[in-house]
Amino acid sequence: MSKRRRRREEEETSYWLSYSDMMAALLLIFILIISFTLMQSKRQYESRQEELEKQQKTIEEQEKLLADQQKELDRIVGIRSDLVRDLRDEFSDSSTNIKIDEKTGAITFDAGVLFDVSDSELKSDGKEFIDRFLPRYCSVLLNDKYREYVSEIIIEGHTDTNGTYIYNLELSQQRAFSVAKYCLTEDNGIISKDQVELLRSVLTANGKSYSDPIYKSDGSVDMDASRRVEIKFRLQDEEMIDEMMGVLKDN
Repeated sequence: MSKRRRRREEEETSYWLSYSDMMAALLLIFILIISFTLMQSKRQYESRQEELEKQQKTIEEQEKLLADQQKELDRIVGIRSDLVRDLRDEFSDSSTNIKIDEKTGAITFDAGVLFDVSDSELKSDGKEFIDRFLPRYCSVLLNDKYREYVSEIIIEGHTDTNGTYIYNLELSQQRAFSVAKYCLTEDNGIISKDQVELLRSVLTANGKSYSDPIYKSDGSVDMDASRRVEIKFRLQDEEMIDEMMGVLKDN
C-alpha cells in the first residue's frame, strides 16, 4: 500500500515538474516574441524618423531654392520696370507716333508710317522716322545701366487679315528685315559705330503675318491697327524667369 502511494506521489511530482518546465518555456517564448516585436517597432520608428528628417531637409532645400528664385525674380522684374519707365520718360514728349506697353516695354508704330500698302521698302518718311526714333531708343536700351541685362531686341512685322497667311508672312518678314537692315547700316550715321556693333549682337527680325491682330471693342479686327511694326526686348535669363514664375504660382 505504501509503495503505491509513493509511486503516485512520484508521478504527481514528475507531472508538476513537466508542467512547470512547459510554462517556463512558454513564458520564455512569449518574452522573446515581445522583445522581437519591440525591436522591430524600434527599428521602424528609427527608420520613420530618418525618413521624416530627410523629408524635412528636402522641404528646407526647396524653400531656400524658392526664396532664391523669388529674389532673382524680384531683381529682374525690378530691372524691367525701371527700363520701361525710362523708355516712357524718353518718349513722353516725343512727336513720333508710338505706343509703349506699360508692362512689357514693347513699342508699336503704324506700319503706314514706314511702308506703302503691300510694300516692304522703307519710304523716305519711314527712314526719317527711324532716324528720330532709333538714337533715343538705343540711348535707353544700350546704355551702361541696362546693356548687360538686354539679351535680345526683336523687330516684329505684323499685317492685317487681308490675303493669305503665307503672303502676309512674307510681307511681314520683309518689312521687319527692312527696318533691321536700315538700323544696322553704319553709313546712315543714325547711331555711333559702337552702338551699331552692340545692336548687331542682340537684334533679330521676325514676321508674324496676321497671327496677332488687334481687335476693336466690338470684337472685329482693327485692320489699320493690325498693320504695325513692334520693337520688343528680352532680358537675360527671361525664359528661366518665366519658368520660375510658373513654379512660384504652383506653390
